[in-house]
Amino acid sequence: MTTLKSFDPVDGTLVWEGEVADSEVVSAALLRARKAFAHWGSLPVETRTKAAERYRSALEVRKDALAETIARETGKPLWETRTEVASMIGKVGISIAAQAERAGEKRTDMPFGQAVLRHRPHGVMAVLGPFNFPGHLPNGHIVPALLAGNTVVFKPSEMTPATGALMAECWAEALADHPHVFQCIQGGRETGEALVAGAIDGLLFTGSAGAGAHFRRVFADRPDVILALELGGNNPLVAWDGDVDEAASVVVQSAFITTGQRCSCARRLIVPDTAFGSALVEAVAALADRIVIGAWNETPEPWIGPLISDAAAAAAKARFDGLVTRGAQVIRPFTGVEGRSAAFVTPAMLDVTGVFVPDEEIFAPVLQVSRVPDFDAAMEAANNTRFGLSAGLVSADDALWERFLVECRAGVVNRNRPTTGAAGSMPFGGLGESGNHRPSAYYAADYCAYPVASFEATDASGNAGALNGKLRP
Repeated sequence: MTTLKSFDPVDGTLVWEGEVADSEVVSAALLRARKAFAHWGSLPVETRTKAAERYRSALEVRKDALAETIARETGKPLWETRTEVASMIGKVGISIAAQAERAGEKRTDMPFGQAVLRHRPHGVMAVLGPFNFPGHLPNGHIVPALLAGNTVVFKPSEMTPATGALMAECWAEALADHPHVFQCIQGGRETGEALVAGAIDGLLFTGSAGAGAHFRRVFADRPDVILALELGGNNPLVAWDGDVDEAASVVVQSAFITTGQRCSCARRLIVPDTAFGSALVEAVAALADRIVIGAWNETPEPWIGPLISDAAAAAAKARFDGLVTRGAQVIRPFTGVEGRSAAFVTPAMLDVTGVFVPDEEIFAPVLQVSRVPDFDAAMEAANNTRFGLSAGLVSADDALWERFLVECRAGVVNRNRPTTGAAGSMPFGGLGESGNHRPSAYYAADYCAYPVASFEATDASGNAGALNGKLRP
């Protein structure tokens, strides 16, 4: 038996351990899911809705335990993990509304009957979860998939198995009368590969752009499998004018929240090469110096915690050092925190003006600053990426905002608010290497079911008359 373990990045203590699902276990889970789909997919949506509501109630009962579990596995402060659990709870109502609005049944009277639009589930959905929001992000796939009538086999990130196990407890309670509709399997890469290679009808994935590119290749010859990818981004934030302190706050919240471990974090700050731009960069650096960094259970509560692991910190440091080697000027260094584990790092800033840097996402609190001569150059810099997840503009100029909206290629485009801000009642997703044109959040209902268009009448009358005068005697 192979054992999987997760550890608190704050101090390395063991959080969870359990058995890894091998290929035989994965195949058995998929077979059970296939058998369960025949019944689950045929039930009225009202029945599935009640199950989702029971799941919501189970989350409510366990919200404190779930928030602490997420904090222990990710190192995120409790204020943030409580917010994550609240988003999970809220997702149920949002998904129910989206299912009715975007994937419900619609009828239109026609001269000889009705045109009817229905939606049907795909079948067995595989969901692969990320470590940064181990509850909220897979939850955003799972709830709409089950509401639509699919069955789900879920593999949490190997970094956060305890969170997945708690979610599975909640679904087990909600689906007590419907066994195998939701199953959670634990493991790392090999378990994930077995799941992806199995008899699935859809893969719903949140993770890195590199993994997303791999899945595109894997499923190139499997057009029957729906593929919904929510990936990362090398996101630009153009800060052009306004109050320097307010703008700095937007930048810091965009770049450094969750220790930079959000796919929508600003990675690139684009400012005018003016007194405003220089003052803003200084204000951002000064504000970053004041960020409280600490363990999830400390008092006073920190704003950010560690990266997910020592290895993640080492990888980010190597990327930072690579930029310095290319000629980037250090504004704030990428360093550890004295007296803490190696997963703790400080927010870092680099001036990369005039330096060729790779178009890559550094999943850490690293902000690259570019100074440009005019707004034309700002737009060119913002769009100079193969990604297209989120972007932002800090400006009081309505004309600049209208231009930014038209020209900026991203799925989430914010004004005078952090790039990480997104409403659950709106779609969430990106272009290019950031996704595959199947946004999640409110639009998850779109990829969890396929439309069936029908033209129908209660009997066949009226068809013969359509041929009168058009046939040979």
